[in-house]
This record gives sequence, structure tokens and C-alpha cells, in this order.
Amino acid sequence: MESKLLEALNDRVLIWDGAMGTQIQAANFTEADFTLRDDPAFPAKVREAGNRLENRFLDGCNELLVFTRPDAIEAIHTRYYEAGSDLVETNMFGCTSIVLGEYDIQDLDYEIALQATKIARRAADKVSTTAKPRFVVGAIGPGTKLVTLRQTTFDELEQTYFNSFKGSLEGGADALLLETLQDLLMVKATVIAAQRAMAETQREVPLFVQVTMEQTGTMLLGSELGAALNMLESFPAVKAIGINCATGPVEMAPHIRFLGDNSTRPLSVQPNAGLPVMEGGQAVYKLTPEELGHHHERFVRDHGVAIAGGCCGTTPAHIKAVAEAVGGRLHTDNAHWRKVRHLFPGFDFTLRTDAQAEGLSLVGCSSLYQFQPYEQDSSYLIVGEKTNANGSKAFREMLAAENWEGLTELARELEGEGSHVLDVCTAYVGRDESRDMRTLLSYYNQHITVPIMIDSTEVNVVEDALKCLAGKPIINSINFEDGEARTEKVLNLCQKYGAAVVALTIDEDGMAKSAEKKVAIAERILERTRAKGLPDHDVFLDCLTFTLGSGDEEFRQSAIETIEAIKEVRRRHPHVNSILGVSNVSFGLKPAARQILNSAFLHYAREAGLTSAIVHFSKILPENRIDAEVWKIASDLVFDKREFATA
Repeated sequence: MESKLLEALNDRVLIWDGAMGTQIQAANFTEADFTLRDDPAFPAKVREAGNRLENRFLDGCNELLVFTRPDAIEAIHTRYYEAGSDLVETNMFGCTSIVLGEYDIQDLDYEIALQATKIARRAADKVSTTAKPRFVVGAIGPGTKLVTLRQTTFDELEQTYFNSFKGSLEGGADALLLETLQDLLMVKATVIAAQRAMAETQREVPLFVQVTMEQTGTMLLGSELGAALNMLESFPAVKAIGINCATGPVEMAPHIRFLGDNSTRPLSVQPNAGLPVMEGGQAVYKLTPEELGHHHERFVRDHGVAIAGGCCGTTPAHIKAVAEAVGGRLHTDNAHWRKVRHLFPGFDFTLRTDAQAEGLSLVGCSSLYQFQPYEQDSSYLIVGEKTNANGSKAFREMLAAENWEGLTELARELEGEGSHVLDVCTAYVGRDESRDMRTLLSYYNQHITVPIMIDSTEVNVVEDALKCLAGKPIINSINFEDGEARTEKVLNLCQKYGAAVVALTIDEDGMAKSAEKKVAIAERILERTRAKGLPDHDVFLDCLTFTLGSGDEEFRQSAIETIEAIKEVRRRHPHVNSILGVSNVSFGLKPAARQILNSAFLHYAREAGLTSAIVHFSKILPENRIDAEVWKIASDLVFDKREFATA
């Protein structure tokens, strides 16, 4: 569906409104304005709530004003439009069951959002012209509980944001905004909620997301901006990414520069009117309208900001100055916009080809805390294997004892050894895999800084895990062993939650043994991943290997076939990643021999183009640390070089 808002955004700089709370505080509303009554003019559900609360004074519930003083809220929107705003945010910052529950009106999230959007819609329609259309953005803030700290649940967040966004869409919103976000796991839940609301109402509108960077240089829970950006760019529905609140434009400048250098989406920026100072017990914002306009002029010119406005402390006067400084400015000479238009013509963020991948800055995965590039400067992507019930006795024993702190310490040890990602599997006979995965990942999400690879054959376990992890994880794995039904389900989860995927070269006939068959299955896999919109760099093809330690004649050349398959897939699809469970090659051998063979096999696989490996990294040795004769024996085994005695 064509979006007039995206058409305008593609052409010129657009202007947000300023602070709603500042205007409400200045309006001197009365106690009666914050009292929910059984008023015949209110919707039935709101009247029922008023009856239940018995005229209780809901001090500070600004969202209530959309019913008690719609005239005043509309007047605020109108003042911003008259000052030069192209977009205004609805008065529904706290419109979630979590925030409204503090006033015992948690069931009114939909009703408030619907009414708030109708009010803004009236204001927009009164001032819109053909030459200058005005837009309404259904905007919700972060709430008051953090899912990462287990103060609420993923499902509770997803449901209430869905309710509110559905109300806003049905009220006539032109776009949706998630703003002032502080917890990346919460961001993921709310993005999913917005997508579901659009699907249910059959109204596909742009979704904008703004996180908040504290004076510490990270989000509230310690997330780097790169982790947030990497996660958000996994969602094609997100049409603009930015920051707002917490600081003024001076403190925001480094973050805006980072976004300009790395984001592939239009940038949205709403600073506070500087850092507040206390005067007479009140927080006062000192940044002048002219100063805010000057900063935005620089942000637009130097970093490609596309939507400019203000947050706490900003007024219609501030917005007027911003509009005069940058409003309507064309994007013609902006380097950031040239990149956006080249990579994704027409804002089609599902369009990701090999050529476009070369223009992406943040190709990788992420945790709550940090971005992890797939391509390592002097190594390969190391996936730690000891956090896996199938491969670690210590992990199994601690899992059986439900020693979650010990399991967390084990993960920290892998981090310390140099693992870039941790492969986590809780499948253990006699235990509830889903419950164990949820419990363990709630610890890992909060305490482990590297991203997680979710390792499970059960689709429900994978989805439960995705609801526990901020950032962009990797799912291990898909294959065609039982046909395509399960693969389809897992790829749908990759789309929904923003995840990369490991794909095994297995089809209905079993594990591919020859290089030719491995490559053929890889091609089939890539047809499915591309059809689902996954970029090639988010696919990790596992060409599999068999043990060389069994002495079985059938598998003597299995390592060669694997290496040749890796080389050919890399030649055909240079942006596709590859991965191996390296220790499979030495299964059945003694520990000392396994270490040597694993090291040699990994060495040659990397020469063929392997980009990542699931390994116990501290037990991998470089060639120069292994005796030359021993290295030759291992190499001969890998390449099936047989030497026979002659008479």
C-alpha cells in the first residue's frame, strides 16, 4: 500500500512536534480533569471504569485527558501543527495496561488509544492541505516495567501494545512510533505487537522506533547503540530508527553520528531541550529554540537526519525554530540518503541482494549488550559448544541440579576464552526442555554479553527462547529431513522475531555425504530462506562432517567432501556464511588425538572458506603449536592420504 507519509519522507526532512507533557503541565489542569466519571459522553467501557473508581482522582494520568479534556489536547496538537510540525504524536505515551494499571484502568488501553488518535486526526485534518499534508503518529513509550529484569513478561507486553496500536490504527493513525525505549527485549515485543496490529486491522503503516541513550553512553540496561540498531534492522516493518529523550542535542551528537554512519533506515531524532537544572524544586530546560534549530541543522546536514523534533522541555517555539532551520529541506545532497535509496529503493526493506549486502555496516548478530560482527578481523566466528546438554557433561550435571548460577558462570568462562556466540541446548531426557530453556536464557539474556545460538529441534522451544533474548540471536537449525513443514515454521520465526539461522545439508534421504549432494541441498535451502526475506549473510550453511575416528571405509573421504562443499558454496554465494560442529570429525578418538584432528580439520575448512565453527576454542591449536609429524598424520587423515609399505 502506498503511504503518503513515506512519499513525503522520501522527498524532504519532516518535522516532529515537541513535548506533550510540558504543554500539559503548563495548562494548569484541575483535579476534575484527572477524575474519571460516569459521563454519558464517554464510551461504555470508560463509563464502567468511572463507576467502579467512584470519581477517584487519577493524579498524573495524562492519558485520561483524551476523555475529560479532548478540547485541550486537540489545541496542543494544533499549536504544534501551526508551529510547523508535519507529524504529531498522540497523547498515549503511557497507554499500556502496565502503566494504566497503576490507576486501576488497565483494561482501557484500546479505548484510550482510539480516542487519542481521533483527537489528533481532527487536528491534522483541519490544517492539512494538498501542498502540506499533516500526519498523525500513534506513539507509545516504554512503560514502567522492564521485561529483562523479569518485572513483566514478553507476552504481557506484546498483548497490551497490540491493543493500543490496534486502537490507534482504527482511530486513523498514519504511522506508529515506539519511543523512549530502554530495554531491547521490550523493544522486540513491541515491534512484534505493532506488526500484529497492522496485520489484524489490514492497515500497513510505517513503524518508527526511537531508543533512549543515557549519559553513560548506553541504554538504561547497558545496551550499546550498535546492538539496538542491529536488532531493529532485522525488521522490515521498521521504516525509521532514532533516539529521543534523556539528554540534549550536545550529548546525542555521537550517537546520531553513529546512526548516520551505520543505519540503512531514515533517522529520527528528538532531543530534550538540553539537560535539566533544578530551580525552585522544578526541573527547568534551558536550551533555546534557536539553539535546538541550529543543532538540527547540523544533524540534517552532516548525518542525514530525516525527521527532526523535540522531547522533554521543548515547546511550539522550539518546533517553529526547527521547522525554519530544516523543515522541507530536500535530501538531494545527503550521503546517508544516497545509501538508503541505493540499498532499499522505495523503502522496500525486504529487498536484500548480494550486491546490497556489501553496503551494510552492521552485518552480524547481537545480545542485549553488544553487536557481534559475523566477520572477525583475524579469526572466525567462534561459537562456544560447552553450553549444550548434548556435548558437555558439566552442563548436563548442572542442568539436572538446576544450578542456574553455575550454568551462567560456565557461559562466562566461554566468553572469557574468546567465544563470540554461545550455542545453548537444554534437551535432556526426562526434563522439560522448554522450561529449562526459558529459565536459563532469562539468566543469559541479563548476564551474558555475547549473542546466543538457540539449539533445539522443537519449534515451540525455539519460539519460547526467542521471547527470552534481546538482540538478534541465531537459530540452530533447519533441514529437510522430515520435509519442509518444520523448516517453514522456523523461518517464519526468523521473520517474526528477527533472527539468523543455521541450515544443515540434510534432506529426506538423510545427511548428504558427497560434496555434490551437500551443495544441491544448500541451493534448496537458499531458495527457502530468500523466499522468506532472510538476507544471505544471516544464513549459516552447515555442510556437515562425519567422524574419521571410526575406521569405517564409507567415511574415509567425508572430510574431503565437506571441505569441497564449503569451497563450492562460498564460490557460488559469497555472502552466505558457513558453520561446522568441528568436533564431530574426531568422535570416538581419545582426547589428545581429538584435539589434534579437530585443529587440523578446522584449519583446512577455514582455508576453503568456512566463516564460523562450533568449537571448544581453548582446545583448538594453530599449526605452529603442533609437532610437524603429528600435524602431517592429522592432515593425511583429513585428506585420506594412504601410504603403503612396498617390498
